[in-house]
Amino acid sequence: MRPPTGLLTLLPRQTLLTFVDSSERLHRIDKRSSLIRGKRGTFPANHRDAEAYVKRTTIRPENVHQAALLRLLREGGRSRAELGDVVDLSRSKLNVELDRLIELGLAEPDGLAASRGGRRSGRVRLARDIRFAGLDIGATSIDVAVTDGELNVLGHLSEPCDIKEGPAAVLDRAIELLGKLSRDGLFSELSGAGVGVPGPVSFAEGVPVVPPIMPGWDRYPVRETVGQALGCPTVVDNDVNIMALGELHAGLARHVEDFLLVKIGTGIGCGIVVDGKIYRGVSGSAGDIGHIRVDDLGPVCSCGNSGCLEAYFGGAALAREAVVVARSGGSPYLAERLAVAGALTAEDVAAAAAQGDADAIGLIRDGGRRVGQVLASLVSFFNPGLVIIAGGVAKLGHVLLAEIRSVVYRRSLPLATGNLPIVLSELGDTAGVVGATRLISDHVYSDHVYSAN
Repeated sequence: MRPPTGLLTLLPRQTLLTFVDSSERLHRIDKRSSLIRGKRGTFPANHRDAEAYVKRTTIRPENVHQAALLRLLREGGRSRAELGDVVDLSRSKLNVELDRLIELGLAEPDGLAASRGGRRSGRVRLARDIRFAGLDIGATSIDVAVTDGELNVLGHLSEPCDIKEGPAAVLDRAIELLGKLSRDGLFSELSGAGVGVPGPVSFAEGVPVVPPIMPGWDRYPVRETVGQALGCPTVVDNDVNIMALGELHAGLARHVEDFLLVKIGTGIGCGIVVDGKIYRGVSGSAGDIGHIRVDDLGPVCSCGNSGCLEAYFGGAALAREAVVVARSGGSPYLAERLAVAGALTAEDVAAAAAQGDADAIGLIRDGGRRVGQVLASLVSFFNPGLVIIAGGVAKLGHVLLAEIRSVVYRRSLPLATGNLPIVLSELGDTAGVVGATRLISDHVYSDHVYSAN
């Protein structure tokens, strides 16, 4: 399925210029976003070497040793001696592979390390011009970021969106936001892009599969569309998995090999990390806890079933219950907000709870109890070393966290919970975009062949 022309060009045709690369393929320049997009790369249209960039192919490690070294350098520059301490290579072989990475432009010298008692060892770091893009597409917002090769965030933009507008409009806007970061001088070309979407994803195909809250997205070629628009390798996963990767790389799970991340937002999902890697299951649906039934007689869920956890405590469910409370006269604060705005959100419930509103606190505790019931079963089954609570509704804070902890610690076996931290995420809105760049860097910093197509 060919992506819509409007997404690839982002402009009416009369505003476009063209370049031709060595394969005689046309590449278009988007003057509005100042990007040239083509199968060879993404870079500013006004770059003095624009045609050369068009012809440049993404460079990848040539073997498993180079790939392992790149992943080590992703954690920061090191001396050759330090690298020799952690890789199973002879000194001469290590130097050959590091020198080759420097020749390829993937790494560069970084001065001399402090002496360890003899000759000072040369330091090596990832090339300073490596850039990755992370796109975290939620049900109600878009976050995009650009990082360097070590996944330090160089620029981050966020804006509201409605996933129900459909894939063409939403992805178009995400690409435009990246164009703004390019105009700000944050990147001249991309080595890869990672994308998260709020629904089940076939990871192998890079497409959403029957996503309950994403009408029009079923089997839409997200990976192909974004990959062609940006001209770089692209991977797609669900938003909870990329948030878990963000925590693994830069958050509270940096030193934890086995953990769960529970995202409570418009939907509810769980990222499962085993031995430092995302566990997706056979088809990619592992962790979809929002559709675990907690009450046979409960409200109808977006998936078509009734009594799902998400139908009780997703963002829409919490807003629905808040309206019921406001109209019943139980909460003056929520009633006033409803009269002014005509609708209520999870943020309104949080604000009411912060003022001591008993009904708002009750809504949060009820939801936390439901989440805790499901999570207690997961903890008993999985025995994680850490549980992180994240997402927009998780911003309800410590009232929610206290209720979840209480239920999990009470219902799970002491052996599973005796040393189990259950904490709120500290990365906030950057967890998803950092995780998306971690995901694509895992592919780029590998020796296997990967194609955005």
